[in-house]
Amino acid sequence: MIKAKDIMTRELITVSPETEIVQATKLLLEKRINGVPVTDATGKLVGILCQSDLIAQQKKLPIPSFFTFLNGFIATTSMKQIEKQAQKIAATTVAHAMTPNPATVHPDATIEEVASLMVDKNYHTIPVVDKGKLLGIVGKEDVLRTLIPRSKAE
Repeated sequence: MIKAKDIMTRELITVSPETEIVQATKLLLEKRINGVPVTDATGKLVGILCQSDLIAQQKKLPIPSFFTFLNGFIATTSMKQIEKQAQKIAATTVAHAMTPNPATVHPDATIEEVASLMVDKNYHTIPVVDKGKLLGIVGKEDVLRTLIPRSKAE
């Protein structure tokens, strides 16, 4: 059975929360990767920055919609959601744009578990962590490669 440790990328490219957004964007484009783990000074995983987080910066801030109920105004969009979206749109560092505390998998997670997480949660990149230590990362391409039969010469 194929496990996360068998298909993960071990040569990690990471950024820190203090990395500027422009620098992180260039990194994703130059390396042709969808996401990058965000680690603190000790190497602990604190978040993940994906292309979708950066694309969120191009959104317009939604104006809350209100409806009247018994002569009172009720917001249909919570202020916490608006604040979170505003922070991503105005982000200048990775800390403001990243997804904190990302979903992770253990190195012994099966490919089925990884694929389910990707499909069910619409994740493209999943960090592989054991006892708090970032060991690798699994992307959709890593999963797709398992569909190609290996030749006997490899």
